[in-house]
Amino acid sequence: MLGITGYGHVAIKVKDLDASLEFYRERLGFPEMLRLKNDDGSTWLVYLRITDDHYLEIFPGAETGRAPGWNANGVNHMCFTIDDLDATAKRIKAAGIKLTAEIKEGLDGNRQAWIEDPDGNRIELMEMHPDCLQYQGIKRLHAEGK
Repeated sequence: MLGITGYGHVAIKVKDLDASLEFYRERLGFPEMLRLKNDDGSTWLVYLRITDDHYLEIFPGAETGRAPGWNANGVNHMCFTIDDLDATAKRIKAAGIKLTAEIKEGLDGNRQAWIEDPDGNRIELMEMHPDCLQYQGIKRLHAEGK
């Protein structure tokens, strides 16, 4: 679509802000960029940096303690691209995060592993293969002038 230049952030609603910040900020290493406050001084949202162009917004006050299941309507999961999945999985395990699915090759030719945050939001960790289906699709679209 003309005019769209990128994907800026994902926003999640969480039950326990402190537990989520401990997971994303302390264990995964996403630094806190800023907080926005409500008029009463309570936190409205916390912005975490994934990269200089990609962010995670965390909103406290979720009504339930667990994200919807795999087949629920809505966003299914987040995916973080990883340069070295073996090293990242080792670091994640050392930080006390359990892999919900061990490293394997996906149907697209990429290596993947899975984790969940404290609210049950599913997170795919993906190491892109140089000849994966996504890169093949990009080459095809470029060849078509798109």
